[in-house]
Amino acid sequence: MSEKGNAPGAPTRRQTLRAGAGVLAGGVLAAPMVHAQGTGGTLRCAFWDHWVPGGNEALKQLCGQWGERNRVSVHLDFINTTGNQLQLTAAAQAQSRNGHDVISLSPWDVGAYADQLEPVDDVIQRLIGKYGPINPVAEFLAKHGGKWRGVPATSGTQNKPACVRYDLMEQHAGIDVRAMWPAEPKKGPTADNWTWDTFLTAAEKCHAAGVPFGLPMGQFTDAVDWVGALYLSYGAAVTDADGKPTVRGNAKLKTVIEYAVRLSKFLPNDVWAWDDASNNRALISGRSALVFNPPSAWAVAKRDAPAVAEKCWTIPMPRGPEGRFLAYLPWTSGIWSFGRNKAAAKAMLEFLTERDSAELTTNTSGGYDIPPFASMSDFKVWATEGPPVGTNFNYPLKPHHEAKASIAFSPAPAELASQMYIQALNTKVIARVAQGGETVDQAMGWLEREINNMRRG
Repeated sequence: MSEKGNAPGAPTRRQTLRAGAGVLAGGVLAAPMVHAQGTGGTLRCAFWDHWVPGGNEALKQLCGQWGERNRVSVHLDFINTTGNQLQLTAAAQAQSRNGHDVISLSPWDVGAYADQLEPVDDVIQRLIGKYGPINPVAEFLAKHGGKWRGVPATSGTQNKPACVRYDLMEQHAGIDVRAMWPAEPKKGPTADNWTWDTFLTAAEKCHAAGVPFGLPMGQFTDAVDWVGALYLSYGAAVTDADGKPTVRGNAKLKTVIEYAVRLSKFLPNDVWAWDDASNNRALISGRSALVFNPPSAWAVAKRDAPAVAEKCWTIPMPRGPEGRFLAYLPWTSGIWSFGRNKAAAKAMLEFLTERDSAELTTNTSGGYDIPPFASMSDFKVWATEGPPVGTNFNYPLKPHHEAKASIAFSPAPAELASQMYIQALNTKVIARVAQGGETVDQAMGWLEREINNMRRG
């Protein structure tokens, strides 16, 4: 995530909330034929309030255009996640069975409300027919009981690769990340050396130089996500697909916990209390050589600290013994089953997911937003955005990365995984060793008990 702020001249949040899509400026994209669409009515949407300054503009433009062409009055509210405001909105509407027609759902909320969400299999099948398979993590999160309960969104969906101060990394760790991962669809000659072992050595050197890696280790999303990818790269799942704990006697899990404890010694002392803005502040202030983050941190640096931004370069996460995994955090657009205009909602969400719409969304966010289709990983913005030009080229998952998208606590069932995710069990077990003085075996025993308690509860 990133620090929020409005660019000069940008609309304020209050102005954004007041603006209905019926009065928004039209876009330049041709609207496709809509399916099962009536002519009229009102559509009320609650979308995630973008971290990137101006990041909401694409949805405002696209929804305004679609509404005008289909004679639907589209009203947009952008609700941010600070203090879980959006998640609380979803919970209240699910309980009262009243509210918006369309709502942005955080990764695990789709499973939590699956029985109250309208199936969208018809929309998904048309989109897959055009653009190929959907990201498997997005499918894992949005498909429940054999039915798609939401449309994987572009706006807000993010990867969390490494954003590196290439000058500091080369100066203090001797690693030229631009040569390793150039802004081209190919690996550099040293890319295969980008492993967690190399990462640990680089972290130690940058810590000694006073520019430690900015890696949160607490209970917020950024921490849970990157640590989740680390676990999977060591083959260290904490449950099986049925939710049964796989902690006891798990040598791979013990190895990755030991690794994380060693790594934590080379991080800032207060990373255990960092929130989702702390790593961004570390990068933007020039105090850190590396963070795991989407380009929102770089985008704010470009505005507020251009001398930092022009020295940033995004590269994939390191590879572990079981491969390279990329932390992926998708949003899903759900349609409430009690919504008043479900046909219009389906048609609009399909339009928002079309390639041209997705590209406008990604362009408007400066390359932050990730479409759910691999076939859309070729948008030009990732090659042209700067400074420096090409800084975000390796942000989307590309074939030459030889990586898999991941979300923490998969492959556990959604209901259990969401509890483990919210409680940040993967970082807490590390903290019990690094901060609490427990042995790894003691911490793993605690982890197994916590998982069993969640299963019973």
